[in-house]
Amino acid sequence: MEKYDWVTGNFLEAEIPAHSDALRAGGADFLTAAFHRAGSLCRNNRVTEITQFTEISGGSTGRKLLISVQYEKHQPHLHQDLFIKFSRDYDSPARDAARTQMALEVQFALLSMSPDFPIDVPVCYFADYHHDSGTGILVTQCIPYGKQGFEDHHPKALDYRIENQLEHYQALLLSLARLAGCHKAGNLDEAVERYFSFDPCRLDVSRHKQSTPEQIREKVRDYAEFVAIYPTLFPENIRSEAFLLRLAEEAPRFQSQLEKINSVLHSTPEMVALCHWNAHIDNAWFWRNDDNQLECGLLDWGNVSQMNVAMALWGCLSAAETFIWNEHLDDLLALFKNEFERCGGAAISVQDLKLYLILYACKMGLVWMLDMPLVTLSKIRELPQLSCRFDPLIETNEHARAQILIMSNFLNLWHKSDMGAVIRFLEAYDGADL
Repeated sequence: MEKYDWVTGNFLEAEIPAHSDALRAGGADFLTAAFHRAGSLCRNNRVTEITQFTEISGGSTGRKLLISVQYEKHQPHLHQDLFIKFSRDYDSPARDAARTQMALEVQFALLSMSPDFPIDVPVCYFADYHHDSGTGILVTQCIPYGKQGFEDHHPKALDYRIENQLEHYQALLLSLARLAGCHKAGNLDEAVERYFSFDPCRLDVSRHKQSTPEQIREKVRDYAEFVAIYPTLFPENIRSEAFLLRLAEEAPRFQSQLEKINSVLHSTPEMVALCHWNAHIDNAWFWRNDDNQLECGLLDWGNVSQMNVAMALWGCLSAAETFIWNEHLDDLLALFKNEFERCGGAAISVQDLKLYLILYACKMGLVWMLDMPLVTLSKIRELPQLSCRFDPLIETNEHARAQILIMSNFLNLWHKSDMGAVIRFLEAYDGADL
């Protein structure tokens, strides 16, 4: 691993620190020059002092800092508490290997500095990235969770602790639809097409783990054996004998149509737009506006790209409590459709949105969510003593609680859907428009 202290970024052509020690050495002078370069700080103002400098853990890539700064001239729009994310982590080869994910995140942060950007994201003060080394930095406002009218941070897959869960998903989907619709209307900078062009393979994590129909059949058998041993961890409807028999028959048939599934998802340009691919509730912050309506901002834009909106819908809803799917899915899809169209997207139907969502969720679910949660749960030594997914040993394990919920939502969607009809549609599909 080649290590750098400073590199020259490719976007703003600024000198950028690769790690926290370099940033500390650069100090207030570096921040002043960087903010001037990005246009986030007026030329007649400067950062005078860094008053707090705290390294924090979290996430799967890069090192992170929380800093507080003083400005020579205090202005109401300037944030003193800032969040800094590096692409590099020289102490962890695994985390450092993911450094290229920041390239698009940096470009998106710069794009978001436009005064007419359609959704709320953390205010960007500086961002730049060096492509050859994968070295980048992102400096944004630090979201003041639990203060200034903002709700506390909501961890992933703990929605049962939240009042008005539905309102939160309405706010999330409105933000996703607004960004996608404005992109389709041509209301975003032309840089979107240059830097965020549609590449079906870029975000298709299933292509890294191809499974044959027979392998899917084996996964279903393994799942059936697991839920027979630990039935209380899963809802009854996705572990019943009738459902398991149906899944064993339908899942391999669905997997055999993978090429056609990809064709459907990739050949509908009116449904492809700039989106956040992982808008779970923990990647957002929430507040109420003057009309007491819940609004949200979205953060953690790693891998931001153009994608079929079904990917964004699954990325948002997959860790919601299952009652959201059972009782509110059609209404949420209608909300997304209406906002997408209002902002300039093409007319779409809730029926088509739902089909795309089923195709994407089930495609990903068969590859990742039939076995990964079982592996994660099997690592819990006290697994035989667990009574349900709300057991403290699962509740305090983010990977376990998120994976078991996402798996349950995927299988519940399969259970609730007419997958026989979906498979017959795929078998007859000849590439024509829906």
